[in-house]
Amino acid sequence: EGFGLPPLEAMACGVPVVVSNASSLPEVVGDAGLLVDPLDVDALAEAMIAVLSDEDLRASLRQKGIARAKRFSWERTARETLEAYKRCAS
Repeated sequence: EGFGLPPLEAMACGVPVVVSNASSLPEVVGDAGLLVDPLDVDALAEAMIAVLSDEDLRASLRQKGIARAKRFSWERTARETLEAYKRCAS
């Protein structure tokens, strides 16, 4: 998944996310999820345990995730893509 649609969909549903800090995921998730080195198994486990054991963290990630997901829409994507094409064609 090159863009990060699965974590974005999860955030839109109020599900806390733990994602790798690689590719487009940091830009998509921002501070609305926990970012970990994809090669660091211990960091991944610690992040998952933190989400499972810390109710305040879960609530914060849910709230931030829902708000962040609202910034993304197909309408906005289409509009910005069209504008990019117009700039290139000019």
